[in-house]
Amino acid sequence: MKISERELNRATLGRQLLLRREPLGAADAVRRILALQAQQPESPYLALWNRLDGFDPASLDTAFADRTLLKATLLRITLHAVHREDYPMLRAAMWPTLRATRLGYRYAAAGLTPSVAAELEPGLLEFAAEEPRSNGEMTEWLAQRVGEQRKDGAWWGLRAYAPLVHAVTGGPWSFGTSPAYVAGPDDSFAGGADAGLLELLPRYLAAFGPASVVDMAQFATVRRGRVRTAVRELAGSLEELEGPDGTVLYDIPGGLRPDADTPAPPRLMAMWDSVLLAHADRSRVIPPEYRPLVTRVNGDVLPTLLVDGKVAGVWRVAETGGIEATAFHDLPSEAWEGLAEEARGLVAWLAEREPRVYSRYGHWWKKLPDGQVRVLPG
Repeated sequence: MKISERELNRATLGRQLLLRREPLGAADAVRRILALQAQQPESPYLALWNRLDGFDPASLDTAFADRTLLKATLLRITLHAVHREDYPMLRAAMWPTLRATRLGYRYAAAGLTPSVAAELEPGLLEFAAEEPRSNGEMTEWLAQRVGEQRKDGAWWGLRAYAPLVHAVTGGPWSFGTSPAYVAGPDDSFAGGADAGLLELLPRYLAAFGPASVVDMAQFATVRRGRVRTAVRELAGSLEELEGPDGTVLYDIPGGLRPDADTPAPPRLMAMWDSVLLAHADRSRVIPPEYRPLVTRVNGDVLPTLLVDGKVAGVWRVAETGGIEATAFHDLPSEAWEGLAEEARGLVAWLAEREPRVYSRYGHWWKKLPDGQVRVLPG
């Protein structure tokens, strides 16, 4: 069965709750869409605002505070918010990658070996179980065990390799710019890394599919060979599709695949929204010519305009109030009307938290090409 580019787009948007806002709680929504990119503290909140009907940010505050949702370095070795029940599976699937990347060159350059990490980890977790610990407290603890010269290298590796999660530090979005760490929940997973990957891949497809082997490897940050082996083991429980360019795509049986003409309402997407980063081939959501405009040279992924299911530009809070929207191509009047309605809702919603959200990233706008710019009033 062949799936068109537009059908692929609608399938992913539908699974990511972006075809209509759904009446779900924060924790249930994250479980459904698997993970939220969380490098910037406000991004999980904006991601759920785009996806949930009547989303109350206090519900996400509570889920982070009681650790129903956990913020940790996971997929793509970046910060993600995930459900507590999914954390062990994700850690298991990614364990070989975490070990290779975090206990590799930079860690070894400090004169440390993986066996040292194994010796340090239990004590480090016990230290972080007593109360949240800052970067300074963690490095001081390590200095007493590996020496002053090696403490920074040890912490660089262990803060992502060890099962540590971020503790709530306050502020408008639960987490501030200075992180604190606590020991995560028991991350043991029956069957280890291979079993974790076998569970992760169908969950990924349910949330972001259909997808190729390369897409799955990109999302989970695992070697393609491991993904191919897992797909072979899952063969009897996956469907195969032919993608728009002939690539073999996999899906779960009964996975949501809306018709190509299903409306996709405009959205003002968060920075680093997961739907923009979950595939190696991102053309299902981002036109290739816009990808370098949206993803800046240092990896920052700007807040985007989603129009008819695809990135059409970027947005920021205007200095005079409202939302400044820059479209990379001419948009029809109905698209602007839809974006204006979203802007009114977003400005009102931000007023209670941080009206000038993402303001520190405004310098990127000086490097964008000319576009169709409108200030959408709040």
